[in-house]
Amino acid sequence: MVTLTKAERVYLRDHTELDERWLQARIADDPSLLGLGDDLILLNKEVIQPKAGRLDLLLRDPSSTQRYEVEIQLGRTDETHIIRTLEYWDIERKRYPQYEHTAVIVAEDITSRFLNVISLFNGFIPLVAIQVAALRVGNHLTLQFTKVLDQVRLGDVDADLEVQQPATRADWDGRSTKEVMALVDELQVIVKALDSDFDLKYNKHFIGLARDGKPDNFVVLQPRKQWLRLAISLTPSDESAAEFEKAGLKAEFDSRWRRYVINLEPGDVKKAKGTIEASFKRALDEWR
Repeated sequence: MVTLTKAERVYLRDHTELDERWLQARIADDPSLLGLGDDLILLNKEVIQPKAGRLDLLLRDPSSTQRYEVEIQLGRTDETHIIRTLEYWDIERKRYPQYEHTAVIVAEDITSRFLNVISLFNGFIPLVAIQVAALRVGNHLTLQFTKVLDQVRLGDVDADLEVQQPATRADWDGRSTKEVMALVDELQVIVKALDSDFDLKYNKHFIGLARDGKPDNFVVLQPRKQWLRLAISLTPSDESAAEFEKAGLKAEFDSRWRRYVINLEPGDVKKAKGTIEASFKRALDEWR
């Protein structure tokens, strides 16, 4: 027979032993407690911020470029907690711009007033608010983390193509180099070998794909002056990661857009053509 036992709320702010450092240590031991991902790992704690104190916890997702700047406060959140969290997030994103950064506020009591305030930032600043409750049942204590404000996710890269400013091949030829634009042509050959109905669609900020005149972007290209950023919509896997590495391609999975991102230099497509063809085929199969 199942016995119902009522849990007792324990307020950590008023506890003589279970203080903020204790809570910080529990999250550091098992970052998955926050509910931000089962595979999160601790990069560091008490990270010194230049002229701005110490960041409680710095976490990362090993399967992507995502990092989380986590600030903890016992009791009720206040203005200084919010400002400190955003300040540390800003320092880290400027220090390591190659990663995606999300600010995380953890507090025992996030009031509706401050929830309204911090929700104003969401959409402009990637921000997550988590309310923590310590519960005692007999001699056992458990921690309950509830996400009260989640990060607003941007739409897919092609979701707003109807309002994207169009561009031409000539526009991109003027912005990049002949060698880098040759990579675009080499990748187009690979795509059309999979499905001849695909054509390149030139937009102001990226080159996508279109079929029958409609955006169909399982691959996105962004030429730069010396290299090309290739994004492939493909589910992350050890197999894909191993293939990219074996081919000498440094691929990172971007969890925000759910794509593998590879920076290609002139000559890379020819050297790794087989791997790129295989990844394009898998991506197209998933896309369909």
